[in-house]
Amino acid sequence: MGEQRFSGTVAVVTGAAKGFGEAISRRFVAEGASVVLGDFDTAGEAVAADLGERAAFRAVDVTRSEDVAALVSLATERFGRLDVLCNNAGYSHLAMPMHELPEEDFDRQFAVNVKGVYLGCKHAVPVMIAQGGGVIVNTASIGAKRPRSGVTAYNASKGAVVTLTRGLAHELGRHKIRVNAVCPVASNTAFMEGVRGGERLDERARGALVRGIPLGRLCEPADVAASVTFLASEDAAFLTGVCLDVDGGRSIE
Repeated sequence: MGEQRFSGTVAVVTGAAKGFGEAISRRFVAEGASVVLGDFDTAGEAVAADLGERAAFRAVDVTRSEDVAALVSLATERFGRLDVLCNNAGYSHLAMPMHELPEEDFDRQFAVNVKGVYLGCKHAVPVMIAQGGGVIVNTASIGAKRPRSGVTAYNASKGAVVTLTRGLAHELGRHKIRVNAVCPVASNTAFMEGVRGGERLDERARGALVRGIPLGRLCEPADVAASVTFLASEDAAFLTGVCLDVDGGRSIE
């Protein structure tokens, strides 16, 4: 990409080792940003190495405050500032009836998907306030608005992310911090395999998902990366509290 709209910008991306987070990180670097990648999966180290000197990686458990604080500190120490935070790390339980879901899986949903977002903001916001502004983009899900059966706890956790996004947008606007979210539909990523117990999407399962999407395909990591970088850019300078559906039209069905 020739456009360098993020030249001089520093971003932190969680869940950056693969899928949406990897695509977001690569898009930011391609457009001129420096990026700190955080993930529980140390495969993110290879992604950062491939991205070059404008990328750094730190292993992080987003449910641990000290880990998230260290991730933010890496951005300010290595690159001198923090302009954009992408709270992308996520977890989903296996699809099953809600009354069969183990309680510990429910707790894990909210620890990663909600507390992880909260901790990212808790540690990044003071830096952004001191700098005079910043941008936060959270990864929610279209399931927050149009929930499917079988992943009730996941949908509920992403609904909390939508509410947290809008609440923070209202609270932080006076500090010139914009807070938005993306709400992707089912995707071509390893994340979907986790929902299915490690099984890859076969043609039958893929077809069932695609039938509910007017544009006729699943979400790709590149779709999310394009949406996140738009929301982080000056093109979206007057957008805050927006939870953007990246769903090929599923939400209108």
